[in-house]
Amino acid sequence: MKPFLIAGLAMLIASPVLAQTAAEKTGVNSALGVAPKTEDFVAEAATSDMFEIDSSKLAIARSDAATKAFAEQMVKDHQKTSQELKALVSGGKVQAKIPQTMTSAQKEMLDKLSGLQGEDFTKQYHADQEEAHEDAVDLFKRYGDEGDNPDLKAWAAKTRPALEHHLQMAKDLNK
Repeated sequence: MKPFLIAGLAMLIASPVLAQTAAEKTGVNSALGVAPKTEDFVAEAATSDMFEIDSSKLAIARSDAATKAFAEQMVKDHQKTSQELKALVSGGKVQAKIPQTMTSAQKEMLDKLSGLQGEDFTKQYHADQEEAHEDAVDLFKRYGDEGDNPDLKAWAAKTRPALEHHLQMAKDLNK
């Protein structure tokens, strides 16, 4: 068993009140295919969009034509999903708070990317995009399949095919 899985399972047993949040943060839910809590899903979807938009804006300024085209699509699509998520929350259909900043891990990835230029930047951006979209597809699949808020669950299921397409595009860039 992977160490993070063991640690996450221990946290699930030791802390039932925080179990879902801790399990989502440690990756246990993903490993077990368990849907995140609504609050966790909203936070992860929102911060993922923030990272996609900010990193892609850097790529538009620093990369080759193919990467710029991909990055422009990422900015457009992730601004759209951000607006849709905000509308669900502000409209009262989803009881959750949208974070105003990325996670520390996402900030670190963006800081690393910001310090790179040329081919080093492009390679790192491609790798980050593939990883971020793998995580997003997993998150949206788990919530879309078994989330507890019907409106958010429907939105996650509707949005997932676009994220799967983004993942394939990122993989193609990463070849």
